[in-house]
Amino acid sequence: MESRNSHDPTDQPNQVYETTEDRNQSGERPLKSAEEIADAYASVADKLARWQWLDQFFAGSYRRRQFENTDGRVLDVACGTGKNFRYLSSASEIVGIDISEEMLSHARTELNSLDLDGTVYQMNAQQLEFPDDSFETVISSFSTCTFPDPIAALHEIERVCAPGGEILLLEHRRSDTAPLAWLQDWRAEAQYEKNGCRLNHEPVKTVKQAGLTLENVSTEFFGLITAIEAIPR
Repeated sequence: MESRNSHDPTDQPNQVYETTEDRNQSGERPLKSAEEIADAYASVADKLARWQWLDQFFAGSYRRRQFENTDGRVLDVACGTGKNFRYLSSASEIVGIDISEEMLSHARTELNSLDLDGTVYQMNAQQLEFPDDSFETVISSFSTCTFPDPIAALHEIERVCAPGGEILLLEHRRSDTAPLAWLQDWRAEAQYEKNGCRLNHEPVKTVKQAGLTLENVSTEFFGLITAIEAIPR
């Protein structure tokens, strides 16, 4: 597949996520690489697949509300074990990508079991191997917290989304409720070390920094869940 990146990585406004080199020079813990993220999820892929019913119970309604009306050719970035696929029945074609081949093995099974037209590829979200304007809709769920450079990933998501298309994100965020926010802050370091997940990140701020045009934002469940609708520039 053709890979073209129209975004100059040296020209990203308001970049706030430091490079690994920057953090090493400052003496801080370096960010995990894409390979380290892949390894972290390889070790839990089977467990996540076994407990997929639990995700449907807690997050299924949010996934359905955010994704069920998607149509055309749909790209699911960081699709994991394929938890979103069951809510994409209106899509003409589903393409899923993930950094972890172990996660994708379960995503293939999920796609086949739902009898949907689609396929999955192992791919880095920060370097999508698709031509510009390839998809009518690009979705992603609970993923910007794990991308080593979420700004770069969002630029790639925007690049492959066709003009007039839609970008739909479902993310967790730092809660608006003080006790929950305190708990997230307290667990943030351990969670990142274990799974490469920024437990207390702010996805709306990240989307704005990436320069995407926000169409709609809603938060639920004590401010922990954010649904974001954006369009490419």
